[in-house]
Amino acid sequence: MKQHKGIYMVEFSIVAGVFFLLLFGAIEVGRLLYTYSVLQEASRRAARLAVVCHPSTDIDNLALFNGAELVPNLGPSNLVIRYLNKNGNDASAPDGSDIYLVRAEIRNYQHQFLVPGLYRTLNSPTFFTTLPRESLGVFRGGTTTCS
Repeated sequence: MKQHKGIYMVEFSIVAGVFFLLLFGAIEVGRLLYTYSVLQEASRRAARLAVVCHPSTDIDNLALFNGAELVPNLGPSNLVIRYLNKNGNDASAPDGSDIYLVRAEIRNYQHQFLVPGLYRTLNSPTFFTTLPRESLGVFRGGTTTCS
């Protein structure tokens, strides 16, 4: 009878190890999907702000959720905003008259995959949103201050 108790403990430890590995793996995949959703929303938000705010406005903090850390290590260094002409190249007119599109990208984000025993750093894909130009913060009465 005592030998059976030892077998049950060995079986439980094997099954529990596999169970917890799968459980934490499922949780981490959910966290990864949440992170990718936040990154896509940050690029969408940055592009939207860029098409309605003057190009000289520093919109990094506004686009990245006003400093709320929804995902770790997401900062202004990950956000790139480009103003494009009708050919898709960077706009070069000093007054911004050749801006047709605004493209916001979230680049070089690294996600920490935290499954016990399987710690990995995953490089996320580049998330981007391209929108057509709108007011760019200029209207008949002057310019808009985005804050």
